Amino acid sequence: MGSGPVAGSVRARYLVFFQYVGTDFNGSAAVRGAQRAVGVQNYLEEAAEKLKSVVPVKFIISSRTDAGVHALSNAAHLDVQRRAGQPPFTPEVLTEALNTHLRHPAIRVQQAFRVPTDFHARHAATSRTYLYRLVTGCARYDQLSVFERNRCWALRADRLDMAAMQEAAQHLLGTHDFSAFQSAGSPSTTSVRTLRRASVSLDPAGPFVLPQESRRLQFWSLEFESQSFLYRQVRRMTAILVAVGLGAVTPAQVKTILQSRDPLGKHQTRVAPAHGLFLKSVRFGGLRDLVPGLLAHGLQGP
Repeated sequence: MGSGPVAGSVRARYLVFFQYVGTDFNGSAAVRGAQRAVGVQNYLEEAAEKLKSVVPVKFIISSRTDAGVHALSNAAHLDVQRRAGQPPFTPEVLTEALNTHLRHPAIRVQQAFRVPTDFHARHAATSRTYLYRLVTGCARYDQLSVFERNRCWALRADRLDMAAMQEAAQHLLGTHDFSAFQSAGSPSTTSVRTLRRASVSLDPAGPFVLPQESRRLQFWSLEFESQSFLYRQVRRMTAILVAVGLGAVTPAQVKTILQSRDPLGKHQTRVAPAHGLFLKSVRFGGLRDLVPGLLAHGLQGP
C-alpha cells in the first residue's frame, strides 16, 4: 500500500463511512482555531489521535454538509501510518477503535475499507443522494413529536400539491446551469450539474407519531441524486418545490427560474431549513475489485 516518510513504517489508506445527527455541529468540516463551534471532523480526528499514527490523521470528507444538516451515510478517506514493525489495522479494528474513542454520541463510524493510497473520497465519488423531510399540518412547533424535531421542516399548510411538485421536479432533471439555485460563497468553478433524480413522495407517519396525530400530520420525502451539488442547491430546490406545492409558484415557472440563472430572483432566494436535510448516501465507482466486500456489506458500491 506504499511507504511513508518514516523508515520501515507503512502508510495504509482507509475509506470510512460514518453517520451523524447534525444538530450540535457547525457542519461536517473541522472548525480550526479558538472558535467555540465544532464540526463532525473535529471529533473524528480527535478519536483518530488514539490510533497513535506516526503522522497525524486527517479525514478528507467526501461531502461537506452545513450546520444542522444530518448524514445517514457520509464518507471520508484517512491515512494511518503505524510504527515500523506494526502491521496496518484491519478495517474492523479501525472501526471499533474510532467508535470507542468518539466523544460525541451523535456520531457513529459505520464501516471501514482498505483502499489504494491514491484513492480520494471526494474526487472518486460518482453519486451523492440527499433526502429532505417535510411534515404538513403542523400549526405549532409543539404539535410535532420531540423525536421528529430538528429532523424535518414543519409546515403549517394542511397539504401540498404533490402532482404539481412532481411536474416541477421534472424540469430540474438533466444537465443544466443551476446558478439560480446556488447560494453565494460556493467554491465551485462551474455551476453546471447533472441532476439524475428528483422525486417527491408521501411517507408513513412512523412510530414516533401517535394515531390521533397521524390524521393531522403528513410526512413527505424529497430525494435528489447527482455526482455533486452546488452550495445549498438541494435546500434551494426544495424550497422552490415547496412553493409549488403551496400554489405560490407554478411548475412552468420553475423551468423559467432555472433558465434565468439568477440566484437573486423573487422566488429562488428561499432556502429550506438545514434541519430537514440528510445526506443519504455517497457511492463510488471502480471499487468492486479493489475493495472486497464493499457491496456485500450493503453500503456503497460502483
